[in-house]
Amino acid sequence: MKSSRLKAFEILQSIIRDCAYSNLALEKELNNVEPKDRAFVSKIVYGVTERRLTLDYVLNKFLTGKTKPKLRIVLYIGAYQILYMDKIPVPVAIFETVKLAEETGLSYYKKLVNAVLRKVADSAEELRNIDDLSILYSCPQSLINMWTKMYGKEKTEEILKVINDRPPIFAIPNRKFVNAEELQYELLSNDIECEIFNEVVKINSSFDLSKCKAFNDGLFYIEDYSSYIAANELNIVENDIVFDFCASPGGKSFTMAQNGGNIYSMDIHKHRVDLIQVSAKRLCLENITTLVNDATIFNESLPRANKILCDVPCSGFGIIRRKPEIRYKNLDEIKELPEIQYKILEMSSKYLTKNGEILYSTCTLNKKENEKTVEKFLANHKNFSLVKQRTIFPSNSSGDGFYYALMVKNND
Repeated sequence: MKSSRLKAFEILQSIIRDCAYSNLALEKELNNVEPKDRAFVSKIVYGVTERRLTLDYVLNKFLTGKTKPKLRIVLYIGAYQILYMDKIPVPVAIFETVKLAEETGLSYYKKLVNAVLRKVADSAEELRNIDDLSILYSCPQSLINMWTKMYGKEKTEEILKVINDRPPIFAIPNRKFVNAEELQYELLSNDIECEIFNEVVKINSSFDLSKCKAFNDGLFYIEDYSSYIAANELNIVENDIVFDFCASPGGKSFTMAQNGGNIYSMDIHKHRVDLIQVSAKRLCLENITTLVNDATIFNESLPRANKILCDVPCSGFGIIRRKPEIRYKNLDEIKELPEIQYKILEMSSKYLTKNGEILYSTCTLNKKENEKTVEKFLANHKNFSLVKQRTIFPSNSSGDGFYYALMVKNND
């Protein structure tokens, strides 16, 4: 089996060269990594991905001319270990990275790798004292500028301080079988470190879901806490007809289904709908109907609903901790998103009964996709009024960045 660093190199190649999502690239390849090395490979892959801007800043001081993409990734891996992995001695990091250069067909550059990484080690203290927020937190200045304009300098710095941390994992109890205390007991019995967090369980250690008895028995599902809060805003009760558009992977559908009602969980892609169906079956949530549906096109075959959750595709700036490559998105490339989001919101609202409620939500921090989209909808639909809106900022102890707006339909 390939060395852990070589495997990390290959996964990083797919992310950087092929624009693969880091979480999906890791999920695809981790089964080919020795169990004892999986945490290390994950840390290297996520770490390099989130710190690329900072690593480029450091490496460019010691490189001249154009660098081969493969060599750049090798240097990323070495520099990340030196700068951010204190438990790995610098000589070991350098030795193993020189070895990696040979494994990747870059033997010609072994001396260069050795020399550059020694200089990186010597400059480590200088990096810790840098005051450029973009370099310090490895976040493009354009994104920092956007957040500062929208949320202010203080809130932007709060966001930056957490975007490179590992996000908490939340296990939502399936109340058909357990409450939070009972679920915590089950997880602790499986040697999974966890604690009660309000009415859910926050998991503090890595674990394999496929081998977790409590998961396979349907005692819980994974959903970010911010998403969980948003789904509960609709206050689902028995006999409610509930539509969840763009529902995959299904967490919000499962949360709403636990309160009763008839949940229609929909997505445009069949394989995603299949995933929701499999999870609903595992959780024994029989009040969920799954179907393939394009949220941008009105579906005459659907009934009317009195509760609708409209969680739209977005830029994802609230979940950078989970998908670190998102921070490098070109802001010009997301300019069309508000138009698509508005279209989905407007189309979704057409299914709503009088006095019904619709919840618009995103996992991004961008007022153009959030408040501005809702303002446009309300301005063009006078029979709707805003009940509540909230922006949740990411934190180390709680959930991801998230936005939601609850609106009510006053008349037809």
